[in-house]
Amino acid sequence: MEKPANNSTSDNNKFISFELLILFLLLLFTTFSSAQETTYGNGKKYILGGIEVKGLQSYNEQTVKTFTGLREGQPITVPGDQISAVIKKLWDLELFSDINFYISNIDGDKVYLELNIVERPTLTKVTVYGVKKKKIDEIIKETDLKKGKKVTESFISNTRNYIENKYKKDGYLNTKVTIATAVDTSDTNAASMVVNIKIGDKVKIKNITIDGNKMLSDKQLRKALKNTKKAQFGRVWKKSKFIEADYKEDLAAMVDKFAEKGYRDARVISDSISIVSAKKINIDIKVEEGNKYYFGKIDFVGNSVYTDGQLNKVLGIKKGETYNGVLLRERIADESKPDAEDITNLYQNNGYLFSQINPVEVSAQNDTINFEIRIIEGKETFLNHVYVAGNDKTNDHVIFRELRTRPGQKYSKDNIVRSVRELGQLGFFDAEQIKPDILNPDPNAGTVDLKYNLVESGSSQIELQGGYGGGGFIGTLGLSFNNFSIKNIFNGKAYKPVPMGDGQTFALRLQASRTFRVYSLSFSEPWLGGKKPVRFNMSFSRTQQFLASFSSSGRVEVNKDQQFSITGVSVGLAKRLQWPDDFFTISHALGYQLYDFQNYNSGLFRFGNGTSNSLAYTLGISRSSAGPGRIFPLSGSIFEVTAKLTPPYSLFNNKDYRGLQDRSNELSEINQQRPLSPDEISEQEAIEQERWEWLEYFKIKFKGDWYTRIVGKLVLRTNIEFGFLASYNSDVGTVPFERFFMGGDGLGGNFTLDGRETIQLRGYENNSITPINPITGQQEGGIVFNKYSLELRYPLTLKPSASIYALTFLEAGNNFNNFQEYNPFILKRSAGVGVRIFMPAFGLLGIDFGYGFDEDSRPQSAGTGPSGWQTHFIIGQQF
Repeated sequence: MEKPANNSTSDNNKFISFELLILFLLLLFTTFSSAQETTYGNGKKYILGGIEVKGLQSYNEQTVKTFTGLREGQPITVPGDQISAVIKKLWDLELFSDINFYISNIDGDKVYLELNIVERPTLTKVTVYGVKKKKIDEIIKETDLKKGKKVTESFISNTRNYIENKYKKDGYLNTKVTIATAVDTSDTNAASMVVNIKIGDKVKIKNITIDGNKMLSDKQLRKALKNTKKAQFGRVWKKSKFIEADYKEDLAAMVDKFAEKGYRDARVISDSISIVSAKKINIDIKVEEGNKYYFGKIDFVGNSVYTDGQLNKVLGIKKGETYNGVLLRERIADESKPDAEDITNLYQNNGYLFSQINPVEVSAQNDTINFEIRIIEGKETFLNHVYVAGNDKTNDHVIFRELRTRPGQKYSKDNIVRSVRELGQLGFFDAEQIKPDILNPDPNAGTVDLKYNLVESGSSQIELQGGYGGGGFIGTLGLSFNNFSIKNIFNGKAYKPVPMGDGQTFALRLQASRTFRVYSLSFSEPWLGGKKPVRFNMSFSRTQQFLASFSSSGRVEVNKDQQFSITGVSVGLAKRLQWPDDFFTISHALGYQLYDFQNYNSGLFRFGNGTSNSLAYTLGISRSSAGPGRIFPLSGSIFEVTAKLTPPYSLFNNKDYRGLQDRSNELSEINQQRPLSPDEISEQEAIEQERWEWLEYFKIKFKGDWYTRIVGKLVLRTNIEFGFLASYNSDVGTVPFERFFMGGDGLGGNFTLDGRETIQLRGYENNSITPINPITGQQEGGIVFNKYSLELRYPLTLKPSASIYALTFLEAGNNFNNFQEYNPFILKRSAGVGVRIFMPAFGLLGIDFGYGFDEDSRPQSAGTGPSGWQTHFIIGQQF
């Protein structure tokens, strides 16, 4: 009885187990079916009931909710595109390292979401090892390793790559950078970073091997590799370090070298770099020259504005000439010169901005290539709007009056280039950063907008200095405001610190010591009347020199009752010409000077009491095309011819100038034998006073500067100067004033003693190349001089805050007593090096070290040999 009961229980258990299995499969099927119904493609629509954000450390929950763009009560499909878009949006912020959405609750048609995030750590501290301290700040700034930056994998990778590439560009190919981060417990969710830079040795090129060339030599091809040179003793200018970017450019230049010689199919088959040592590599280049080709027939297609003959003249390539792919490309469009004489500029300078010129090879017969120059001229283009930006101080009208581009004018690339030069020449803007932008080009309407982006530089200068010289303290105060506004001089609100913005120049200079005083005031308006480029100049100056002598104790004794003064005033006008071209300017100036002697017997002049008057007219013709900047011109030229003339008083005042001159010279010769008696001194003073009551002379000067770009920004400045002072009437003789003094830095000392002009000739002491008057035995100044100079310049920086360039020079010149002795080939020679620094607030500063190869003109220098090394400090000199 019991046994059957046991069997029944076993059967029941089996039945229950079977039911549980069926139930489990049913649940699994239901779950699977439910899962199928809520797949991504079949999301269910809900109303968003709310979002809870978890994992926050530094951010406010509401801020993160705002980032998502989701709002309570909006329809939402879960899962769906909205959630995916929110996740992508949050990832793009690069603020989080993990982002997950969960359904926290479903209540009817409402869904409640949970956003679980992991914030990225914030950078709090950066330590850099492996470089000098002064480089650390530079690296941190360039890589933006600033406090508060989110530390991401991409940020770390970009930082590492930037630093490595920075040093590889300078030839440190083995540079390795490791970056490690660690939790910074001093702040919430913060990280510190350690950047370890291992620069290694600079890698240089031991050898460059070129294989496969037959028609062009290795030397020609290596020369084409302008920035990739093998190490060679004595090479200073071109370094032998390997820089990959330069190397790739040089390979293209080498192919161009083949193309210049007719080998248009030439190519680099392979190139490889092999490591010789940690500091040396070899470069192996294999080339294929191909055949030599020649230009065949060249036809122009699509041209209607210019004839075939006009275009052929610009192209300058004839049938039968050796094929030169580089020349053809440059004659079509020379990208290296904005003002090049090519066909593209020919069209663009005549309004056809949208023109397209494409050379196409149409056939090749044996070794001859025939071309079609296919031209799409497009619609003639006119300027719609012209804007300027970046001028915070300079008024718009000062800029617009210099522009050669006006709304409604035909587009001209040449006018844009010229406008950039004119703006650079103002000196109010950084010439290197004047950028014209073409805006809103409309080929259908034939219109375009033009915008000049400017960066203002300091245009005013202050000179405040003190020193010891001439037996006493010398103080100088100089103020030069080169963008002045005189109309606002009584407007208190315009003083920032002085009225600025109208392009005028106002300068004041005061200098004083125990022995002299100098005062000068000048004003210049470049556009008199505001409509035409007519420059008005006005200046006033006064110099007082007191007689000084040295006592037996060495102390300087100054007698202010014995003095010599020059008082001068001048006005001038200068007008820009249109012929021969608009680089020419003609100027006129009228000046008066009063020379006043009060018991001033210094030996420099033949009379110590009385006055001399000078009324002179100066005519100048100049041409200036140098640019784009006035501080460091890259190309162009500047030349100037001036003639300073006084009225010929001797023609109508009936004075016996010959007799006066002979008697004065006779007394000077007597003075060489013995001291003159008081009566003789008085007689000579009276004679000289009568001779020079009104100065009579003419003075001719020429100066020319040519700027030639050698390569890049290496510039050769060629300079020639000539000056000649003479009288209309030989009986009058040459005036003792206005003469030429040569030698040294050209600054002319601290003041102008007698209207003299000082000519720079480095390598010699100041004024030492000045002839001796055979009668008086003194340096009274020359009346004819010439000077030649070659100066090689290279800019170290041309930033607005400071422009610095280095130079080396060769110079030669001489100064003569009369035109009969003048010989342009008898020269005092010198050579040297120097540096110039231009800072807007202080003007031009510099130092030169020059070696003079010859003796100077002073008697005490006779037989002493070359002048030797001289140091010259340059302040406010020519650029």
